[in-house]
Amino acid sequence: MRDTRTISWLKGALRDFEAFPADVQIEMLRALTVAAEGGKSDNAKPFKGVGSGVFEIAMRHRGDAFRAIYAVQIGVDLWVIHAFQKKSKTGIKTPQADIDLVKERLKRLKEALR
Repeated sequence: MRDTRTISWLKGALRDFEAFPADVQIEMLRALTVAAEGGKSDNAKPFKGVGSGVFEIAMRHRGDAFRAIYAVQIGVDLWVIHAFQKKSKTGIKTPQADIDLVKERLKRLKEALR
């Protein structure tokens, strides 16, 4: 039997995730389950600029881009920090507002779990 971690959600991330299309939710939940079991899904990659242990699941659906950001090195659980539909005006780059939100949520989560 695998030692699966609990997947915990920040309220804002869960609310945004629940607005995603059902197909995207299913595939992202699969990727999160792989991470909770200690693996890394093919559509997950390190999320740069916020330190180690933070990953991004990237999915395309009908021409739209969806992202979920999760942290594996905060407490016992796997934490989903942010979920958003990417609407970047600068090409492939993640919008700075989303990066700043991830940083702020990580900081507050770390403080809350002390």
